[in-house]
Amino acid sequence: MWSRILAIFAGGPLRRYVGGLLAGALFFAAAQGAGAAPAGPPAPADRPGLVIPFESDTAFVPANPVDTHVLTALKKKGIAPAHLCSDQLFIRRVYIDLTGTLPTPEEVVAFLEDTNPKKRADLVNRLLEREEFADYAALKWCDILRVKAEFPVNLWPNAVQAYHRWIREAIRQGMPYDQFARLLLTSSGSNFRVPPVNFYRAVQSREPAAIASAVALTWMGTRLDRWPEARRAGMAAFFSRIAYKSTGEWKEEIVFLNPAATDPLDAVFPDGKTVRIPPDRDPRQVFADWLISPQNPWFARAAVNRVWSWLMGRGIIHETDDIRPDNPPVNPALLSYLEKEFVASKYDLRHLYRLIVNSRTYQQSPIPRSKQPEAHAYFAYYPVRRLDAEVLIDALCWIGGTGEGYASPIPEPFTFIPEEHRTITLADGSISSSFLEMFGRPTRDTGLESERNNEPTDAQRLYLLNSSDVQRRIRNSPRLRPAYNSVGKNRAEAIRSIYLTVLSREPTAEEMATADAYIQGKGTAAREGAEDLAWALVNSKEFLYRH
Repeated sequence: MWSRILAIFAGGPLRRYVGGLLAGALFFAAAQGAGAAPAGPPAPADRPGLVIPFESDTAFVPANPVDTHVLTALKKKGIAPAHLCSDQLFIRRVYIDLTGTLPTPEEVVAFLEDTNPKKRADLVNRLLEREEFADYAALKWCDILRVKAEFPVNLWPNAVQAYHRWIREAIRQGMPYDQFARLLLTSSGSNFRVPPVNFYRAVQSREPAAIASAVALTWMGTRLDRWPEARRAGMAAFFSRIAYKSTGEWKEEIVFLNPAATDPLDAVFPDGKTVRIPPDRDPRQVFADWLISPQNPWFARAAVNRVWSWLMGRGIIHETDDIRPDNPPVNPALLSYLEKEFVASKYDLRHLYRLIVNSRTYQQSPIPRSKQPEAHAYFAYYPVRRLDAEVLIDALCWIGGTGEGYASPIPEPFTFIPEEHRTITLADGSISSSFLEMFGRPTRDTGLESERNNEPTDAQRLYLLNSSDVQRRIRNSPRLRPAYNSVGKNRAEAIRSIYLTVLSREPTAEEMATADAYIQGKGTAAREGAEDLAWALVNSKEFLYRH
């Protein structure tokens, strides 16, 4: 039955809108970077080429230097940028990208009705100050910093909780990025009471070479195994005097500088410069001073490239964890500008987010206007990609009014998580669920961005289509119940409410007509028809993907 219902909403006029997303006809080329302009609905005569409701009729006009650098590169390649996205698309996109949550129907309507020409920038400012921004940014950094209890790494649940709280609070308070890195690299003390020391305990090996590799990957976006042996050994020397000792408390450990070292230490910076460190100086501090220097070519570059990839689907240097001389940036001028701007802002991550998200580059439609295959790499449109596993299950839980069940192999009270707990706020990477594992949540073993797998699979599709849990969330949804209960009296308003809740937008006239005809055809089972509509929308790519 369910497949037949889905076919109804994907096969008629809706196919060109939501159904087009279901079948991949509308956004597939963009998602794959094919560059070919996908088929869409007939364009209004006065606005040729416009795809409603995903595009505005505003052409790409630079709003800040980000756009100037992007547009310059596009012109050299003969690539046309996309139109700007519609307000309906923007509000959902920016909520997901900055907070990992969906906007409420009330927030959508208020934004759409707002006539302030600066409403997008105002919304960005509000979202950057919300608690959910700190939650979602902390999730991303916890992936990189390997925040996960016990196996195969060395953290224990109460240390993990302390580590996560510190990371989140640093983001919430706006700690400058250079200070954030310095504290993680130079702190000493108890893993329970000085949370930043867990940076060293989360590395799978305590050998100086392994620590140096983790440092290079995390803060420089580079892989040490590609370096000559002498340079690797020279950098490892900075971390050769880290020591660990247990206390009387279960699983507590002190990270400190080995006091037995009495000789000067010779080490080599990644730029090849040799330094002799006196025995009374912490080599980690010497390295941190070099790392966060504004003159350092790696530190700011790796950070801005990482944030850009989070927001734009790929780095200016691709991959973000593989920065090296023979892997140049696709747009060197853009990368250089962002580096300088980040340093000038005193390493303010919110400033960096704000700069990118307020650009017309970020606010482009996901529908490409050029056939060149390089369009994706040169940021000629917003890339369509599946929601992170944590964001997707939180969206399903938010709609369904029920939580997710979590489990962990670690027998500690810290691993008990109430079902109403939002997944993006989970501190411990060892706490998981079958859904998270199926949808590609990273294991946090390596600190590589590639650990997260957002590629769709047949198992995922079958789960969403056939899962009784998904169907139960939709059927019993407290957010959708008012629409279900009122559909017999006011089908149009019920349909509108379902669209606003699930897709964060108003239905088009054709979508309204198709849904209305289907529900009307159900006769006395109008509520069932409304549930069918909600189920079809939840299974659409428009719901499952960020666009």
